[in-house]
Amino acid sequence: MDELDYRFLCELAAQLRADSVRAAAAAGSGHPTSSMSAAELMAVLLARQLRVDVENPADPANDHLVFSKGHASPLLYAMLKAMGVVSDEELLTFRRRGSRLEGHPTPDVPFVDVATGSLGFGLPVGVGLALAARRLDRLPNHVWVLCGDSELAEGSMWEAFEHAGHEGLNNLTVIVDVNRLGQRGPTRHGWDLAAYAARLGAFGWHTIEIDGHDPGQISYALADARATRRRPTAIIARTCKGRGVSAVEDREGKHGKPLADAEQALDELGGPRSLTVPMTPPDSQGVPYRYADGPLVLPKYELGEEVATRTAFGEALAALGTARGDVVALDGEVADSTKLETFAEAHPERFFEFYIAEQQMVAAATGMQARGWTPYVATFAAFLTRAYDFVRMAAVSRAGLCLVGSHGGVSIGEDGPSQMGLEDLAAFRAVHGSTVLYPCDANQTARLVADMAGMEGIRYLRTTRGETPVIYGPDEEFPVGGCKVLRTGGQATIVAAGVTVHEALAAADLLAGDGVSVTVIDAYSVKPLDSPELVAMATATGRVVTVEDHWPEGGLGDAVLSALAENPVPVRKLAVARMPGSAGSAEQLRDAGIDRTAIREAVLAMLP
Repeated sequence: MDELDYRFLCELAAQLRADSVRAAAAAGSGHPTSSMSAAELMAVLLARQLRVDVENPADPANDHLVFSKGHASPLLYAMLKAMGVVSDEELLTFRRRGSRLEGHPTPDVPFVDVATGSLGFGLPVGVGLALAARRLDRLPNHVWVLCGDSELAEGSMWEAFEHAGHEGLNNLTVIVDVNRLGQRGPTRHGWDLAAYAARLGAFGWHTIEIDGHDPGQISYALADARATRRRPTAIIARTCKGRGVSAVEDREGKHGKPLADAEQALDELGGPRSLTVPMTPPDSQGVPYRYADGPLVLPKYELGEEVATRTAFGEALAALGTARGDVVALDGEVADSTKLETFAEAHPERFFEFYIAEQQMVAAATGMQARGWTPYVATFAAFLTRAYDFVRMAAVSRAGLCLVGSHGGVSIGEDGPSQMGLEDLAAFRAVHGSTVLYPCDANQTARLVADMAGMEGIRYLRTTRGETPVIYGPDEEFPVGGCKVLRTGGQATIVAAGVTVHEALAAADLLAGDGVSVTVIDAYSVKPLDSPELVAMATATGRVVTVEDHWPEGGLGDAVLSALAENPVPVRKLAVARMPGSAGSAEQLRDAGIDRTAIREAVLAMLP
């Protein structure tokens, strides 16, 4: 590297530092010291290796940059200013109401694929982006991820390191900003770069240890990373938090706050600058590979046939994969149980195995959808709770994900409570903008699986392990936000979903023998709920019984109560109230008080 290049990169790094200080000072909050430590790392990446078309942020051939340490957003926005994407005036709107430059990055900002800020999320998303580029888009772009050293305590990071190493993702480079200091104090390994290198090397990564403030070493490492074959690269850079300003450099207690004297800091950094970096565009035009579409021929099931909804899910998704070349499937090593294996057999090139790593699986799906693919993620409903924060961050990212949780409720039988999804409806109802679906038969499942692909946001579908009778014809439609009225009576309304629909129908027959007529509603769309229909039926009968294979908190019963809040009628909630053990499916429903007998007794108890 000649002296002019070296001086330019040093000046650019100083500009990124100064702009990080200025943005945080204007906001009165932020993380300037975490930004300052990585200034040289990002200056060299920006000027020497990042290949993007500034005029076309959506170009599929562009490299991707993920700030896994999302709190260093001032540095990212300073980079965008140096690229000519953000003006200096906009930079100083950082964290203000209405500004797209939020405290942590979101996709409202050009060249940001996903929201970050929950540490441990960005690198697993980067793995998904790299997988999409190599196996789906078939493009040569590179994925660069900036991580903090504190972040490496997160288990999700090691799920990502393991999977990237296993896949040999040579199009992925992680830059670890080892600045030694976390929010509270020193990190676990401090400046022991060898400790990080040993761990990452054991996961199959090519590792490079450098001085993170030396543009020459950084330039060499980045070039080496792009040229490395058959494995991902981790650049482990020793840096100083708050670099360049003596009042905060390598000092504890300075995290997450603007500098006390910004003007003095700017003087020490040499003042503001206005350098613009002429970005290197991608080497070739980005034309991502796409699989062919075909006709949608969903499986059809005969009325009265006994079919598990998980089986219908697998068969329907395989059919959808034939119809839509953008559909991909991600598994957490339970495809034989969720029946995702049916898709894998039909479309092996679009099936991704993530083993027992649910966080990596959901994050990879978030990365893939950012590239225009439509991911279906399937595992046991109970195990999706491990990835709940990543589902939350996917919603913050405005991502579109289709999540499928099998083995919902106590009806799974003998496996016991560790395998039972009993919190899932509540959890996914709480996700911003989510859709929550719970089909009761095979034809309903098949239709909803296909319809999910065209929805927005986080979509969750719950399937049942055991076989249930088919009660709907194959041509029936199930609009989201709707319900089905299966029986009409005048003395009570029973609201059920999934497996309890069949118990509710059986209870209605028992009650008919008692001379009691009831309405039975299949609330397959738990969110959004068909509130107008529900209110009308509840008002007409004057009393409601809800029944669900779920804990009492946050599920179908609470959704019904919310819908009836302005039109109150007496409601009796039947749900799983005690910790279950091992038993057969019918025994579990009976012990939980959610079977046909319990429903009958609840209705009779409400009658005058």
